[in-house]
Amino acid sequence: MTGRAVSIREGERLARSIAVGPHTLTADEPEPISTDTGPTPGELLLAALGSCTSMAVRAYANRHGWHLQQVDVDVQFGARAHIVKNIRLAGDLEPAQIEQLLAVAGRCPVHRLLTGDVSIVTIPTVFTASRQLQDPALPE
Repeated sequence: MTGRAVSIREGERLARSIAVGPHTLTADEPEPISTDTGPTPGELLLAALGSCTSMAVRAYANRHGWHLQQVDVDVQFGARAHIVKNIRLAGDLEPAQIEQLLAVAGRCPVHRLLTGDVSIVTIPTVFTASRQLQDPALPE
């Protein structure tokens, strides 16, 4: 995983501008909740999982010199907090190679993050009209 910071800035209604290094993305919610100017945060999560899976499979096949012509991944939310990931492999592959590629697909960094024991730390910084309040646990 990269060490680049991801910054989110508020836009109109629920739209958000996302900056990752030199890249800019937009997240939003569909109408009528917002203006549908970009994928939802959940869709961006699915995109992260799908692209990470595809990259891991491609890198593994290339490293081994296997004849993988195409790897496509479709990801969607299923029932009861499940994520369904469909992987299509095209190429001249032996059954053992397919099995290994599918195993690699389950070990990409985003997949491991989503299925592992994740901890999220929230550091609040609150601005009011008269002063800035910071988390008392943080040094000034």
